[in-house]
This record gives sequence, structure tokens and C-alpha cells, in this order.
Amino acid sequence: MNIQPVAFDHPDAVKLNDEVQAEYAARYEDEGDVTPLDPSMFAPPAGLYLIAYDADGTPLATGGWRGQETNEDGYTDGDAEIKRMFVIEQARGRGIARRILAALEEDARAAGRVRMVLETGIKQPEAIALYTSSGYEPCTKFGHYRNEPLSRCFAKQL
Repeated sequence: MNIQPVAFDHPDAVKLNDEVQAEYAARYEDEGDVTPLDPSMFAPPAGLYLIAYDADGTPLATGGWRGQETNEDGYTDGDAEIKRMFVIEQARGRGIARRILAALEEDARAAGRVRMVLETGIKQPEAIALYTSSGYEPCTKFGHYRNEPLSRCFAKQL
């Protein structure tokens, strides 16, 4: 497996984003995650977007972080927000998400970010298990879904 930085609008990133959106829509019976995102949000050094590829070049997983500062959505100065963590169904259970998460944390720390934050939902128990087993703890809700009852927010000091 090979983890590579790519642009958020790279064709493989778009393909996997479409897949994760379909999964969100199925799990939550809605239109998917409508958090406003722009490719520039993930451009180093203010962010990073990764794709994990298998040996034959098939994209297996994605994950990114974008910098945040104190604002009306509940972020604080120095936050790095995880977005679009996703592993295709055929590749789950192989530790790929954990490897991407570790790489994102390392990069955000090197960029001077002090806290990694994320929002997920209660219909994603495997995501919650990954984050809590990686040292993330529940925190004050923030972001686009902060007022949604199915939303859960987590944070970890870097």
C-alpha cells in the first residue's frame, strides 16, 4: 500500500468522495455531507489530502485535514479538522484508516496545528471506534452539523 498526497479535486479523490457521499446518504437517509469544501482548503501547508493506493494503483481510502481558526462555527485557533476519512468496503479491516489518520496527525502537527478535531455521526460506529481508540475524546460540538442530534464531535491534542 502506498499513501500519496493529492489535490482534493484529483480524479481519484472525486471518485472516492462520490462513494463516501453515497454511503452517508444511505446511512443517514439524506443527501450526504453538505459541509462546504473547496480544494484550496486542503492545499499544504494549510491542509493535506491523502489517498491510499494498493500495489496495482487502485485507490482504497482517503482522508484530509484543513486548518481552522476561532470562528462562529465553534472552532478554535490552531485546529486541524479531519474530513472525508473513508475506506472502500473491500479494503476495510486492514488498518488503512489508522495509517491515514496517523499521517494526517503528523502533518498537521508539523504545520503548527495544536488540536485535531472531527465530526462524525452515530450511524458510523466503526469511525467512532477508530477515533476513540486513537486517543480522540468527545468535545464541544462545532462545524456545519453542530446542532444535529446525530452528530458527534471529537478532539485530540497534537
